[in-house]
Amino acid sequence: MIKNFLLLALFTYALFAQEYPSFTPQELRSIDHSDKIAKNRILDYEKQIKICSSLPRKKQLQKINFYLNTLLPQYDAIINKKEDNWATPKEFLRVGYGDCEDYVLIKYYTLIRLGFDEKKLFITVVKEKFYGGYHMVLSYFKFKGKSPLVLDNLSFKILPMSKRSDLEAQYYINSTGVYKLLENNKLHKIADKYKEFEELQKKVSKNN
Repeated sequence: MIKNFLLLALFTYALFAQEYPSFTPQELRSIDHSDKIAKNRILDYEKQIKICSSLPRKKQLQKINFYLNTLLPQYDAIINKKEDNWATPKEFLRVGYGDCEDYVLIKYYTLIRLGFDEKKLFITVVKEKFYGGYHMVLSYFKFKGKSPLVLDNLSFKILPMSKRSDLEAQYYINSTGVYKLLENNKLHKIADKYKEFEELQKKVSKNN
């Protein structure tokens, strides 16, 4: 009985994830009353999703990375008056700009919506070698045992992590856990959960 319930829950989540982020007509009407620019941004996003749906995977990666990168960045302390806030993709689309993790999250969920395998997509904490700070990118493990492709809000070009000499990957995160990448490009699990991502998923599960 419990096993059947878990299978149903996983199936329901999978169906939901394939449609997220999307807005109901009621939500759009409400947004239209308060912010017409936000509504137009959301409609344009939906238009881009439809265009991308018929493209090959490589083109989808390029187009989604380019399109979402055109939304202007802004630091969390300015947007939310607090640091390191992880906005859901729907929150990001309403506002229209965000910090590096917000770009990563909307790319993550957008690619899942387009049919990419979630198990190959990882929110990735990286260290910037030249500046010494920390940054976040989205990694896509297209081929097992190969260096992942990097989608970065600071670059319109998608390159393997092995060619990003400016970045040093620290952690790879998705719904299956937290990982380190070994020298042979194999992922080694080091934790079951990542607090910020777990909290983000709870908000997403409520369709926020």
